[in-house]
Amino acid sequence: MEALIGSGVVLFLALIVLAVFLHFVPIGLWISALAANVHVGIFTLIGMRMRRVPPSKIVMPLIKANKAGLDVNVNQLEAHYLAGGNVDKVVDALIASQRAQIVLPFERSAAIDLAGRDVLEAVQMSVNPKVIETPVVSAVAKNGIELKIKARVTVRANIDRLVGGAGEPTIIARVGEGIVTTVGSSEKHTDVLESPDDISKTVLGKGLDAGTAFEILSIDIADVDVGRNIGAQLQTDQAEADKRIAQAKAEERRAMAVAQEQEMKAYTQEMEAKVVEAQAEVPHAMAKALMDGKIGVMDYFNMMNVKSDTEMRNAISRAGATERARVSHSS
Repeated sequence: MEALIGSGVVLFLALIVLAVFLHFVPIGLWISALAANVHVGIFTLIGMRMRRVPPSKIVMPLIKANKAGLDVNVNQLEAHYLAGGNVDKVVDALIASQRAQIVLPFERSAAIDLAGRDVLEAVQMSVNPKVIETPVVSAVAKNGIELKIKARVTVRANIDRLVGGAGEPTIIARVGEGIVTTVGSSEKHTDVLESPDDISKTVLGKGLDAGTAFEILSIDIADVDVGRNIGAQLQTDQAEADKRIAQAKAEERRAMAVAQEQEMKAYTQEMEAKVVEAQAEVPHAMAKALMDGKIGVMDYFNMMNVKSDTEMRNAISRAGATERARVSHSS
């Protein structure tokens, strides 16, 4: 019984050792590499395990590259993986470029991949150009009419400028700027509607792909719509602004006139009050003069008679003037 238990423990330990051995030594992957005529040493695979590099991530792309006739070694693939690159996509891009007869060394392909660009998509775009559709671009001709234009830009990836070259947003922005400039230099919006291909020719001749990761093959105007009359709207807004300014100035003048009128009324009331005050002092002055003997009673009555005569003459004069005005109006 003890011998049986001892045999079971030994078998269990042997299975554990075998599992650890197979984990660190991928025998199946090594056999697959040998079957594909790819020479990868068993110690090289163990070293990958020690460096925490999955051997399948290196060996399978290496087999693929070897079958395609590419000159790629284990160290290059492992170094690219450790740098954070996508080994499988780089190998696929190399195979695609070889089939398309595009010169793409491994170092450049790895650099493009590490730069964050899809190197396989770039190779495919070099063979099959991509169409980029711009958003609606609003541009205004010299006569003030707005045009809404949508363009399609056919581009091909420039592998030599993929590292450090600008992307699609730059292409879209430059094309939009070119459309705005071209339409803005047109005398009338009808000129653009008659020959929209002039926009394509003008914009294409500006070399918009300079410094980008693409080569512009063509720019086609997909749609042109007539928008608002911006010139008339601006003139209307200006007229409304001028009207408001004039109204504000008129209101200011009216307020000043009202203030002056109120000031004159206050001044008149003040003068009338002074006159009333002065008139109120006359009886006191007359009484004091009589008491002091400066004037006599007869002098006072003579002055009052003169005042009464003057008031009577003024009344007769006003009545005569009113009668003459009435007669003149009736005749």
